[in-house]
Amino acid sequence: MKKIDQTQQLESHEAFAIFGLLFGAVAWGIMWYPYRILAEAGLSGVASSFYTFGIATLIGCIFYFKHWRSAFNLPPSIIWLSLAAGWTNLSYVLAVIDGEVMRVMLLFYLSPLWTLILSHFVLKEKTKPIGYIAIATSLLGAFIMLYNPNVSSLPLPRNSAEWLALSAGVGFSLSNVIARKSHHLSIRAKSSAVWFGAVLVAICFSLFRPNGLKVPSHFIWSHWLIMVLIAVLLIAVTLLVQYGIAKIAATRASVIFLFELVVAALSSYYLANETMTLNELVGGAFIFVAAIFSTSNFND
Repeated sequence: MKKIDQTQQLESHEAFAIFGLLFGAVAWGIMWYPYRILAEAGLSGVASSFYTFGIATLIGCIFYFKHWRSAFNLPPSIIWLSLAAGWTNLSYVLAVIDGEVMRVMLLFYLSPLWTLILSHFVLKEKTKPIGYIAIATSLLGAFIMLYNPNVSSLPLPRNSAEWLALSAGVGFSLSNVIARKSHHLSIRAKSSAVWFGAVLVAICFSLFRPNGLKVPSHFIWSHWLIMVLIAVLLIAVTLLVQYGIAKIAATRASVIFLFELVVAALSSYYLANETMTLNELVGGAFIFVAAIFSTSNFND
């Protein structure tokens, strides 16, 4: 009887973990839309990042009130994790506001390529043959998607939003590598680092923007409500995804995360009337397959 209860308990934990990962994929696949609403209301991407992550940080500080003292005993790696995660979130927000959602998402999902490279040189992890196949496939997908002889002879991002998306993927990979190297950090420490890092990077970035973190005078209560809802969603996503990663094998988790691309494709089509060209579809398919291949490189 005990074995049956334990089995059912494990299954329920696994089901909740999968739900957490799917929730995160859906949330990030649709998160671009409320940020665009704020941008249309006159709030810059830097300012909206600052306020949404600032609210999330404030709520997190209240929630983790009992653990404030231990924050001063955290290792230096938490700083690098915070900065990498902060840049990832800010550049992602700026990219989805100004760029085409699916192109931004696909450039971001080149992150498995950067993870493989960083893991090989930073963590000294051996790259398996499937890992090299993933690298080649992702590069081929990026070439197909980005190559446009009418614009440039080189397959490069065509605007600042796409460069930001590419850098967000690099930042995401770097933060993952730092998190894996700092396995002694707790979920609350990693979550707090993500929120605080986004606030810090937004403040630094605002110094080079004309309006800085200024809120438009015509901002109404519904806009503030949107920011609060985004902040609550960010907290839920961070905690649920961290829980899911802890309970589900990395290979399965990575594949589940790819559902974000499906959500982004549907939401961008119905909410922004954005469609993909043939080369974007083909290139995106290669990047999708490469992301699946890359998970096998870390499968023991």
